[in-house]
Amino acid sequence: MIHDINIANEVAKYLLQINAIILQPNNPFKWASGWNSPIYCDNRKTLSFPEIRTFIRTSLSSVIKNYYQGSNIIAGVATAGIPHGALVSEELGLPFIYVRAKTKQHGKKNKIEGYYEKGQSAILIEDLISSGKSSLEAVSVLRDSGIHVKGVVSIFNYGFDAAIQNFYNANCKFISLCDYNNMLPQAVESNYITKKEMSILKKWRKDPSSWKK
Repeated sequence: MIHDINIANEVAKYLLQINAIILQPNNPFKWASGWNSPIYCDNRKTLSFPEIRTFIRTSLSSVIKNYYQGSNIIAGVATAGIPHGALVSEELGLPFIYVRAKTKQHGKKNKIEGYYEKGQSAILIEDLISSGKSSLEAVSVLRDSGIHVKGVVSIFNYGFDAAIQNFYNANCKFISLCDYNNMLPQAVESNYITKKEMSILKKWRKDPSSWKK
C-alpha cells in the first residue's frame, strides 16, 4: 500500500536522482537469493543528502500519524532501518529501539536493543521490502517480547505478491512511501530508462525468480 501518490512520486525521483535505485535491465545484478535482477536499491544513500533525508523522515512520520496513532515506540530493523527509525522517533518524540538480525553473542545476548516494556505498541521502520522475510522476523521478535506491532512502514517496496501474502499470513499491515510500479514511470519521465527498458523491467517484476535464467 502506498500512503500518498505525490509523496511516492517525489521519493521515486529522489531515489533515482542519487542512484539509490540503479536500473540495469541489460546488465542485471545478482541477488543473494540467486535471482538475476535489473534493479539494485540502497536507501542508505539517502542519509547522505539532508534534503532527501528530511523529506523521507517527515513522510514516514506522516504515515504513522495518519495510520498508526497511539503508538508508544518506534522500532528499526537492523541495519538499514536503524537510522531512519531513529530520525522518525526524534520527529515524533517517541522512544526508539532496534531489532538485531541475530542475537548478540556476548553480554546480555540481546535481540532487541533499547528500553521497552511489555504491552507497548510499536511501529517498525524498514528501508526496503522485498519478500518481507527480514521485516516479519523482526515483527516476530517484538511480538515474542510482549510488544504489539501495529505495522511496518518502509521507504521502498518491490511489490512482490509473495510479500503481500507473507504479511497477510503474519497478520501484519505494511505501508510504503514508494513502490516498484510507481517508480517505473518516474524513471521514464526523467529519461533514466526508455519505454522499451520499462517493458523489460515490468516482465522481471511479474516473474523475478526465473527472469533471464
